[in-house]
Amino acid sequence: MEETISLKEIFEVIKKRLLLIIALMLGAALVAAIISYFVLTPTYQNSSQFLVTQSNNTDMNAQLTQADVRTNVELINTYNVIITSPAILEPVIEELNLNMNSGQLAGKLQVASADNSQVVTVTATDPDPALATEIANTTVEVFQENIPDLMNVDNVSILSEAQLSENPSPVAPNPILNIAIAIVLGAMIGVGIAFLLEYLDNTIKSEEDIEQKLGIPVLGVISHIDEKDMRMENFEAREIRSVRSGLDGAKKTI
Repeated sequence: MEETISLKEIFEVIKKRLLLIIALMLGAALVAAIISYFVLTPTYQNSSQFLVTQSNNTDMNAQLTQADVRTNVELINTYNVIITSPAILEPVIEELNLNMNSGQLAGKLQVASADNSQVVTVTATDPDPALATEIANTTVEVFQENIPDLMNVDNVSILSEAQLSENPSPVAPNPILNIAIAIVLGAMIGVGIAFLLEYLDNTIKSEEDIEQKLGIPVLGVISHIDEKDMRMENFEAREIRSVRSGLDGAKKTI
């Protein structure tokens, strides 16, 4: 019973402040659309992959054992750190003539590999899709060239290079997603403000408010009379007196 009353009160508060909630939802959606389309810079991604294979020093006719695969997978964790180190990124910056340091370039790179997989994906993100493609490919190429000197192994081969499409699509921002999130946030903020206003509103507006807030019954109600009603009452009173005086005069004439 209490839950039904509580839900009813919630519905009444939302219904009472529905225009406020809708206004906040539309306002949040408009702000999100403006920021997504006109403020945020679109960014593009492109990826290159390399494969960690057996060392060239190993007999190619030998079968690949589970131990070899496990060793290569463990090496990948080391490679993920090396590939974003200054030892690899400084030559990439020099080759592409980038106006940034190795730390800034590392922020544009993501290195990932699936569980128990020997394939490593290097993803570059940049506002320029062509530059993102060059960064991904050059980083993998420099890593392949330098890893024999760094680790004394030669077990990295390029699996696929990043390709620049004719009409690349930005990965961020996502205007539709941003607008949807803004609408949800606007609705949540609107409902929160509606309940806050209802909680802070201590005014008594009806007989039911008196009974609920003060716990006493209503004995009488003083009706509100505005100035227009008073003028109408005075006019009707004058009309009645005029009629009565006319009737009295007629009696006197007879």
